Amino acid sequence: MRRRGAAVRPGDLVVGLWGARFLGRRFACSIGRGGILAADVKREGDGASPAGVWRLTGLYWRADRSRRPLTGLAAVPLGPQQGWAEAPADPAYNCSIRHPHPFPADRMTRGDPLYDICAITDHNAAPVVPGAGSAIFVHLWRRPRWPTAGCIAFQRPDLQWILARWQPASRLVIRERGGL
Repeated sequence: MRRRGAAVRPGDLVVGLWGARFLGRRFACSIGRGGILAADVKREGDGASPAGVWRLTGLYWRADRSRRPLTGLAAVPLGPQQGWAEAPADPAYNCSIRHPHPFPADRMTRGDPLYDICAITDHNAAPVVPGAGSAIFVHLWRRPRWPTAGCIAFQRPDLQWILARWQPASRLVIRERGGL
């Protein structure tokens, strides 16, 4: 779902260059190293977070490291073979896959904690456009304001707070310009 310039509604998680806000609270967050780009110019590997309005469609979590996050999102525990297809030539591009996989794919069970809690967005879904960007997640950050490969990242307590209050009508609004 992408609606440029859509009005922000109560219950939306709004992300900009300098942070995020949700349900009256402000949060520090990390965005892509390429900044925020309009979704129609977003390309695989550009490191940018796509501006637009997105839904969270599900959640992964590392069951071997923590409890299932409190959330209304459908949640799946990550297993060691879980991955995400990121090669534009892959017929499974921008979809969940199992390793081993014949194309390059992100490994979801990582040594670091980034994907210990990882919400999936509907960026470049239905239909998937090869090369228009894959794996835009909302996940844990490496450290404050450390850029991502295009995802939105929060510190663990903040992401847990957001997910616990996420409603079916909530949306992720990534703003290219303007304030929160």
